[in-house]
Amino acid sequence: MEVPLFVWIATVVGIVGLLVFDFFFHVRKAHTPSLRESAVWSSIYVGIALLFGVGVLVAGGPTMGTEYFAGYITEKALSVDNLFVFLIIMSSFRVPRADQQKVLLFGIVFSLIARTGFIFLGAALINSFAWVFYIFGLILLITAGNLLKPGGHDDDSESLVIRLAKRFLPASEHYDGDKLFTVENGKRVLTPMLLVMVAIGATDILFALDSIPAIFGLTQNTFIVFTATAFSLMGLRQLFFLIDGLLDRLIYLSYGLAVILGFIGVKLILHALHENNLPFINDGEHVKVVEISTGLSLTVILGVLVVTVLASVLSPKGKAKNAISGAKRHAAEYLDLNYETDITEREKIFAKLCAEEADLRTLPEKYKRLIRNETEFMEMIRKAHAEHDQALEREPGR
Repeated sequence: MEVPLFVWIATVVGIVGLLVFDFFFHVRKAHTPSLRESAVWSSIYVGIALLFGVGVLVAGGPTMGTEYFAGYITEKALSVDNLFVFLIIMSSFRVPRADQQKVLLFGIVFSLIARTGFIFLGAALINSFAWVFYIFGLILLITAGNLLKPGGHDDDSESLVIRLAKRFLPASEHYDGDKLFTVENGKRVLTPMLLVMVAIGATDILFALDSIPAIFGLTQNTFIVFTATAFSLMGLRQLFFLIDGLLDRLIYLSYGLAVILGFIGVKLILHALHENNLPFINDGEHVKVVEISTGLSLTVILGVLVVTVLASVLSPKGKAKNAISGAKRHAAEYLDLNYETDITEREKIFAKLCAEEADLRTLPEKYKRLIRNETEFMEMIRKAHAEHDQALEREPGR
């Protein structure tokens, strides 16, 4: 179904308007969003995406509607997985908590621009060369295999992008608010804020290499591909702060995404065989194969995600890993005075640390082995408590 030009224009204007609103009313003034703020705005953005999907369903029919929802859910799940990498990048660069919103919004805008380019390039290739489906399918199968490798979201590891940014873009040691450049010893130099934006922007391009083929495996309608991708990115900033403490709990998410990407990869290859015109495959003739419907794809995607999330949340191992990594991260955040200076927010970080310590004490012995002999971790916890005690003593009336 051809989408009228005025619908394209209205949609793009609406998306740009949401991004502009997000910047001027939430991000422009540096602050750490509360859990309530993050939850409310995450719900609003998800609600907008769902209402848009209902509009597509009514105006475009069941096929377009199903394709949109399948694409949106898949892209949203992939964007949640991307938050792991964003967390690693911002932890590596020690981005102050209050400035993380601006970094994330930059990542969303850059990602939307980059993926839009990939979408139109992919659509042009698909319209000209049917064999592109073979390549897209192979990319997804390789990505699925990589997601099954252990240590895919190791907080202690630095990605190649981070190492390259630090090596070839030397910057000042300290942030200067949210400025990209500052003056140090009379010279104009980069700040770490610019480095983290470069790292996130470069990483977004890598994300697009599996994200765009995945949604093209569900629909070849360019309008659906663009809108499902765009709305999956909207609200990602709020979602980061909302599920920050739960990211480590989703220990099986990578396996679920591997199944979904592998499934879509197989779907793409089957479609490529059905449309085949390569001379060395079946003498250039179409291959009679079973094609997977979009309705079945949506069912599989939803089913895998539900099972994956429930298995992660109910898993004792997930609870143990979440408590350990959370305590480690919150202790480091509390000790880093550049990360968060507001006393109220520091109290919240310390409260989270204490709650995670309480969870650690209730772990079965086999999970306590994960932290046994980690002297650096235990010393960090001790320093956080000592720093908190000193802060209390400095307060008037204590």
